[in-house]
Amino acid sequence: MIGQGGFGKVYKAVLQGSHEVAIKRLSSDSQQGIDQFRNEVVLIAKLQHRNLVRLLGCCVEGDEKLLIYEYLPNKSLDVVMYKRRPKISDFGMARIFDDKQKNANTRVVGTYGYMAPEYAMEGIFSVKSDVYSFGVLLLEVVSGEKMRSVDRIVDCPNLIVYAWNLWKEGKAEDLVDPSIVESCLLDEALLCIQMGLLCVQENPDDRPSMSSVVFNLENGCTALPTPNHPAYFAEKRDELMNSTNTMTLTIIEGR
Repeated sequence: MIGQGGFGKVYKAVLQGSHEVAIKRLSSDSQQGIDQFRNEVVLIAKLQHRNLVRLLGCCVEGDEKLLIYEYLPNKSLDVVMYKRRPKISDFGMARIFDDKQKNANTRVVGTYGYMAPEYAMEGIFSVKSDVYSFGVLLLEVVSGEKMRSVDRIVDCPNLIVYAWNLWKEGKAEDLVDPSIVESCLLDEALLCIQMGLLCVQENPDDRPSMSSVVFNLENGCTALPTPNHPAYFAEKRDELMNSTNTMTLTIIEGR
């Protein structure tokens, strides 16, 4: 087994001819079910791109439901993005928008910590939901910490709270991963932190567009808006995978 998520477990396998593949096996107690399984197959069949993980096949036999993907080694982020060709996978929750649609509602499924508040609480999603998730990832990359397990602190529930507290205290540089602090440019790291906090704003309208995020990061823009209090949601029970609207919304206030 090489991983697991709300869908089920993921295994590495070898087909005839020594061809390595990744097999996603739908868990018998998964809340995503057959609808998400069919959704993923249909979407990937429609979408073909060099940055999308290729679906090689699927299998439905009795209670067994399997998706067979090309295998991508789980290495460091810089290795995964080698030659600037990242691969996107996991389309079980994906939806296709029509040309005029900007947001929609759906049943909430996903991984705690990475879902935007409006999606986690109300099932409302839009392109700004992805911006929120990107902001969490950006803070993880800069800090070297996981969203839900920050090793360097004991009094903050997650990385967003930790980053916000340091930002408000004028100590954002303390968030930078100690293993890269001497090799990175501090101004660039601080820019990433500020952008990450802007991406996790409570109000979707206060989050930048992804095109704006890319432009500002690529050009090292420093004239960015000042982040307001970000928001996160706290779980009410000890579950790691699927959300079923069992969380509370928390607005972070500055000290």
